[in-house]
Amino acid sequence: MNWNHLEWSPSEKKIARSAYEAARESALAKIMAEFKSKADAVTTPSEMWEIEDFLHHERQEINELFDYRYSQLPLVFARLIRVGHLDESRLAGLSEEKRDIIRSFLSFQSRE
Repeated sequence: MNWNHLEWSPSEKKIARSAYEAARESALAKIMAEFKSKADAVTTPSEMWEIEDFLHHERQEINELFDYRYSQLPLVFARLIRVGHLDESRLAGLSEEKRDIIRSFLSFQSRE
């Protein structure tokens, strides 16, 4: 099973894009809520700069997690499911082969 050379049908590409965008919105909403909470609690200049560090770190995490190359999507979707930004049901309509690959990544990641 060569997962990084899968063919994606037009309908699968739409499903993948929709799931990806929903997960991205979920991740960004979580970060924004945490940012607002931290900003509301700031009382010193040093705490203000800590928020900058937080945002920098979160942006790096988002950039590493979200990769929309079709060759990487099964792994990306597995990671997004594992961290709670994506429900596997959003992937209904992808081929069973792709869903099996995602599940195998999830199984592997749970053993790490």
